[in-house]
Amino acid sequence: MFPDSPSARSLFNRNALRYQWQSNGPVITGAIMLVCLAVWIVEALLMLVWPVGGAIMIYYGRFDPLLAAGEPWRFVTSMFLHAPKSVMHIAFNLLTLWCVGPMLERLMGHWPFLALYLISGFGGGLGLMAWAALDPGGDGWLTGAYGASGALFGLFAALLIVYRRIGEDIRSMLIWMAINFLMPFLTPGIAWQAHVGGFLIGGLFTWLLVSGPKFMLRAGLGMRTTVYGALLLGVIILAVLLCDMASPAPTWTTLPSVGVAS
Repeated sequence: MFPDSPSARSLFNRNALRYQWQSNGPVITGAIMLVCLAVWIVEALLMLVWPVGGAIMIYYGRFDPLLAAGEPWRFVTSMFLHAPKSVMHIAFNLLTLWCVGPMLERLMGHWPFLALYLISGFGGGLGLMAWAALDPGGDGWLTGAYGASGALFGLFAALLIVYRRIGEDIRSMLIWMAINFLMPFLTPGIAWQAHVGGFLIGGLFTWLLVSGPKFMLRAGLGMRTTVYGALLLGVIILAVLLCDMASPAPTWTTLPSVGVAS
């Protein structure tokens, strides 16, 4: 469906990896996939042999809007956790990354692609925080989420922008995006707020890289990645702190939260 998806050989062969790195191949894409898979295997094994340990791993790694401002590592760790009892969750997210990551990494380069992935994932966390702050019922503060979907939706937005800019056929990508956008309506327990946040932040970051202020377009891609990445990271931090001001943490910290997938 998508060009340049990595083969299994390119993920494990040293010479192939060296070539892929030198040719802007999907090395970072493959590394993210392997980390997600390894973490999921650890989760699944823990749930089999030490369920309490598995639950602790998920609790301290998932994204909790109620705790995220004070425990910022959750913005990162939640991107690499998946439902330990669901093969479909990890498989679908890895398949999606396998399909959309290689083209972007080849076009952007390794480090800009990694920056896009991470900042989109942070945007997914911000989406959950914003919904919690704006939700009049207040249930958003009690929802813990984990999964790579916030970051993946940032890649969707980036592909949409890049494909249109270079004049590529985007029909297959639009079909894949539509399937992912419809998933929360078809499957309960999916954190659509993370999808929206990741899509908006990833799209904004990519737009700045390829169509931002003209004086910045004269700078190299690496410089633009650093400047815009730092700028958006600052905006995300500020927005998270503002959302956290609406947190009912003093009265709700003893209540359990419900985990959902993203």
